[in-house]
Amino acid sequence: MSPTGKYSILLPTYNERENLPIIIWLIVKYMNEAKINYEVIVIDDGSPDGTLEVAKQLQKIYGEDRILLRPRAAKLGLGTAYIHGIEHATGDYIIIMDADLSHHPKFIPQFIELQQQGKYDIVSGTRYKGDGGVYGWDFKRKLISRGANFLSQLLLRPNASDLTGSFRLYRKEVLKELISRCTSKGYVFQMEMIVRARQLRYTIGEVPISFVDRVYGQSKLGGSEIVQFAKNLLYLFATT
Repeated sequence: MSPTGKYSILLPTYNERENLPIIIWLIVKYMNEAKINYEVIVIDDGSPDGTLEVAKQLQKIYGEDRILLRPRAAKLGLGTAYIHGIEHATGDYIIIMDADLSHHPKFIPQFIELQQQGKYDIVSGTRYKGDGGVYGWDFKRKLISRGANFLSQLLLRPNASDLTGSFRLYRKEVLKELISRCTSKGYVFQMEMIVRARQLRYTIGEVPISFVDRVYGQSKLGGSEIVQFAKNLLYLFATT
């Protein structure tokens, strides 16, 4: 039986011209196979590499009812990208994921199935439970990720195994409420979303996922993001 409701997939992009055609093709493939009603909203933040032009070609291929383009003039941050996407979303549920192929769309039907079975407010992909894992990272990157997740679990007790992941399904109204309460930016934004969800007693289901490091382009994680993460972790510990 086909899932009920409509699903809006938000794809914030910045310099993803090589990855975008592949991720869109995979989304279309798995959503159509599962007979899911969906739309993909591409939110490009003024990519200088021509990502928006590629998105326009993809819209011609798959149709304006499936691929919606909602670009912005400059790189304004992940949280505001989600807000921008939600304003144009017509779905009952919102799926957020990375456009760099680190999140495989094959897991989306599993998210939807679990949500409908358990009536969860949020379904989060987890790298740290069951068959979940990380592929393509060197030892240093894995150590940083594991360490960040361990400290987050120790200090914040979020009732979720992967606090820093960014592959999730939300009820639309739940995502709106969480965004309105979050103050963090960058990578810490995802962590605060789960912490606030715990505060508001939203229910969270988890699906083990395989996270694969980006195929094309460079990682956007740098030293400044790590420092910002540490500062915001302490802030959340003090305020939640």
